[in-house]
This record gives sequence, structure tokens and C-alpha cells, in this order.
Amino acid sequence: MIFGSDNHAGASDKVLSAITAAYQGAAPAYGDDDYTRGGVESIAQAFGTEVSAFFVSSGTAANMLALSAMVDPWDGVVCHHQAHILLDESTGPSLFTGGAAMLPVPDRTVRMTPDQLDSMITRLPSDAPHNIRATTLSITQANECGQVYSVDEVRALSDMAKSHGLSVHMDGARFANAVAALGVHPSELTWKAGVDVFCLGASKNGAVAAEAIIFFDQSLAKDFSYRLKRTGHLTSKARLYGAQFSAWLADDHWLELARHANAQADALRTAVDDLEGVRSAWPCQSNESFMVFNKELFAALLEAGVSMYDWYPNALPEGTALADNEVLARMVTSFATTDEHIERFVETARGIGSRL
Repeated sequence: MIFGSDNHAGASDKVLSAITAAYQGAAPAYGDDDYTRGGVESIAQAFGTEVSAFFVSSGTAANMLALSAMVDPWDGVVCHHQAHILLDESTGPSLFTGGAAMLPVPDRTVRMTPDQLDSMITRLPSDAPHNIRATTLSITQANECGQVYSVDEVRALSDMAKSHGLSVHMDGARFANAVAALGVHPSELTWKAGVDVFCLGASKNGAVAAEAIIFFDQSLAKDFSYRLKRTGHLTSKARLYGAQFSAWLADDHWLELARHANAQADALRTAVDDLEGVRSAWPCQSNESFMVFNKELFAALLEAGVSMYDWYPNALPEGTALADNEVLARMVTSFATTDEHIERFVETARGIGSRL
């Protein structure tokens, strides 16, 4: 009953086979190999445009390095109040950018809107050189609240950002789940919608350790290999990444995996509707679900072996609150979540609930 994170899942057989095949012989080091070039070409084909792309092993490294190429140390990055770059990457973004600030939109909503973005940027003091200069917007797709931005919403956010002179970064750790949920071409959610630099995550969706930093605005990729090297992210046997991405993207395997994760999340949310002591906190469209549990039930489920996390109470939309005996929790499904996992959770919750 593993619902703690999609990071807890293993890897797909196709990806594992590709890794094994890639390491059967010798290949040039540091990304100067056919597997790495093949991975970049696979990304270009998947997104329907020429790109500059680089590979790293973690989403945090991808975001930090991407932002370091987009901002100066005295700049600010505008983001959602629950953004991973704000809450869950320690001081990494500031470290890698040389001191740039993360500027959260203060509105407590589960997704950011163009009006919120406009209001915040307009309110920011701009007495140069005394104040932070906002130069970049970061959008998370799907976001940390389980929300998926539509094509029109991404475009509207990008248009608003660019009307204020901001470039656009997208954290796509769960991008596959967003594409699968919307049923659109990935280009429609990225470069065609105004995204300049994009971090595409595969690790949460069937890969082992594979994240791509994709520059649609290739001018921003100047000297990026130096950024990889000086931060310890230029891997010697780098074919690991290209082999994974080629297999992951081939024949829409990445979307097949994401569709399964999303479908299992839908099944989980439907099942929860019939349980006592737990309810959905808000509607979600991806493989993340947010539930409000009775505290006793939540504690008993953890004791019974259910893996899930209590979550930041301030993630709740403004105007909503938890009762004293309630806890907000996040439950995440993956490509490896089975019907049996959900059935066991439901049976366990019902059994515990009958005794409380």
C-alpha cells in the first residue's frame, strides 16, 4: 500500500532493458556518445522542435541549473506558494543562481492565475538597484497541489509574464501526467505556449534517475556544459540518461505509464468517497491526491503499513481549514500501482474505521 510518492516505484522493464543494453560495451565519456545524442534527438522529436538538452540525475539539480542560466544573482523568480523550488529544494536555487530570490505569489489557491501574477509583479517595488528584480516565472506542471494547467492557462500565464518582461521556466517533474490528463501534444504545453526553459522529469514515471533540462530558447544554453561541470553534474558514463530517455519516449511509453498512474489516482479518489473518516481535500487531475483524514484513522493506517505523507496545512485553499481532529495528507499513485494496492487500502481503512 505504497502511496507516499511516485519516487518509491521502481522502473519500467523497457527502461531497465535499455540501460542494460547501453552498458554492454564501451562508449565515449561525458556525454560524447551516441546514446546521449539519441536521447536529445528523441526529445526534439517528441516536442516537434529543435532543442538544446542536457541530462542530470535529479529534479532539484535540473531546476537549480535551469534557473542559474536564466537569472542573475540580484533577480527574483516568481512561483506558486507551494512550488517545489520554494519549499522542497532547501536553499539550492539561491545557491546555484548566486543568490536570486524565490518570490511566491501570496494567494492561497491550488493553482496560480494570470491576475494573481499581474497583481504581484505590479506590487513589487522596483527602485533599482535597491529592490529585487523579478525576471523569471516558474510554472509547475502538474503542480504540487495535483493540478494540471490547461494549454490556455499555460499560455495566459506565459503571456502575462512576458508582458512584464519575465522569461518562463517550467518544472515538469510530473509533466507526463499532465500531458496524459489533457490528451494534448507536449509542444502545446511548452514552447508553443511560451515556455523558454523546461525541466522534464522521467524519474517519477518509470525511469531510474533521469531528468532533462530542455532549452527551447537555445540562446540561454550558452556555456551550460560549464554549469554542469562546475556543479558536479557532468556524469562520466552519461549514456545512462540518453538510453533511458530514448526508451522512455519511444512509442509514447512515457504517456502509457502516466495514464496508468492517473487512472489509479482516479480510482483511489473514487474509492475514498465511500469511506468514513476521509474525504478529498480538493479535485485533482494528476496522480497526486490530497485527502483530509480523521487523525486517529490516519495514524492507524500508517501503523498498518500504508505509506503516505501528512502535508503542509497551508496548502489548503484560503477560506478552508482543518478541524482539530483532522490532518491533510498526500497520496500518490504511480505506473506500478495496482488495483490490489487500492483494494487493500480500502479494506484496511474500512476495518480500522469500524473499530474507531
